[in-house]
Amino acid sequence: MPGDASSGAFLAAAACAVPGSRVLLDGVALNWTRTGFFRIAERMGAVIVGDLEDPSNPSATEEPVGELDIAQAPLEGTTVEPAEVPLAIDELPLVALLGCFAEGETVVRGAEELRVKESDRIAGVVDGLRALGADIDATPDGFAVRGGGGLDGGELDSRGDHRMAMLGAIAGLASRRGVEVEGIEAAAVSYPGFEEAIRSLVG
Repeated sequence: MPGDASSGAFLAAAACAVPGSRVLLDGVALNWTRTGFFRIAERMGAVIVGDLEDPSNPSATEEPVGELDIAQAPLEGTTVEPAEVPLAIDELPLVALLGCFAEGETVVRGAEELRVKESDRIAGVVDGLRALGADIDATPDGFAVRGGGGLDGGELDSRGDHRMAMLGAIAGLASRRGVEVEGIEAAAVSYPGFEEAIRSLVG
């Protein structure tokens, strides 16, 4: 069974944000409908080597599976437009995180759906990252991040939301002081073994 691209995106985000990092994801699903985050990160400047499926020429017979090699590089802000949101809806918190480390502004539009996930993820992302030192504001349908300063660190409340728990852990790897995630156990909802995977990145 192919690896889940959405879960892999959190490890990939760590590679994108932590200087000198590189992560290899093997056996991951590369279907274009599931890899929106990787295309956004690539546009921001992350080095991503692999055969992401071409949206204009999708496979009609089988799920494309392969390897992604992700490495840190200088990032630049970007705008995620509404048409891109469905392809990266669960990874948009990671776009906010990368925006903290990118030069310029990163804006997400058309993501109202985030307000009715397991928690209000727009509020959670904005409040959580701001508490870690981010320059970020909520908008009615997304958020705007002024980057370049990175993250200091501190505490992030997962609000019982697995995606927020994973976001906090990745922010901890990339921040200057680390992050204590309240409710980190929520990550197991979609990624059993997430805490062990994170330890393996720094071990």
